[in-house]
Amino acid sequence: MNLEITELTARLLAHRWLPRTDSQIRRALVDEAFRAELESNLAAVGLQLLDNPFAEHVAVGLRDEVMDAVFGGRDYQASTMGLTRDEIALLVVIWALIILPKRERQLGRRSLDDDGQNDMFGQDKPIEHGESVSGAVSESSLLADFGAQLGGRTKIRNFALGKLARLGFIVRSNGYIHEGPLLDVLLDYRVMADRIINGTLADVLAAAGRALPAGMGEDDDELFDETDEDVDPLA
Repeated sequence: MNLEITELTARLLAHRWLPRTDSQIRRALVDEAFRAELESNLAAVGLQLLDNPFAEHVAVGLRDEVMDAVFGGRDYQASTMGLTRDEIALLVVIWALIILPKRERQLGRRSLDDDGQNDMFGQDKPIEHGESVSGAVSESSLLADFGAQLGGRTKIRNFALGKLARLGFIVRSNGYIHEGPLLDVLLDYRVMADRIINGTLADVLAAAGRALPAGMGEDDDELFDETDEDVDPLA
């Protein structure tokens, strides 16, 4: 067996996610034979590689055929990484506030400080990742806007946000919430974005003064890029 494949498989199992900039991950993303062998290794233990080209990290997740064997017969939280309903709702709100604007910037080939007005060749740029396109959410603003609906400010600040950080969905720093390594990998963008843009959460965000990114609506088919992974982590 290829030693490099063995090492990468072990690292993915140990860490759960790795950055796309990792040399072995980069090879897995461009070398078809290498990727196939890695996928075979992971499949042998019921896992698959989760790769979203817009995300800064890749991760491992359960294959569909073992979902029932792993989660069958257990309580509701077993299939949601131990998150309660309020915590899942909080996660969805944070995803909407960070990932939706981020994806709009990525598709427009724009950075956080670029309005795209002066770049004639923006669409020729590669997709950007990391802090250049992923914004942050103020904890105090989040608590003021959604604290009452999601279990109370104290519960969110002292428990829910800490749990989301430990799971790898967010990073907390100096009063701000940043994208964690799993936020844009484990949540299915095509399903989530459609439900948020055209669903109830759009009204909730609007009521809190949190407008969706400009131009996002029913006709924005480009935002649902066919290369996004169709993965439902919380099912």
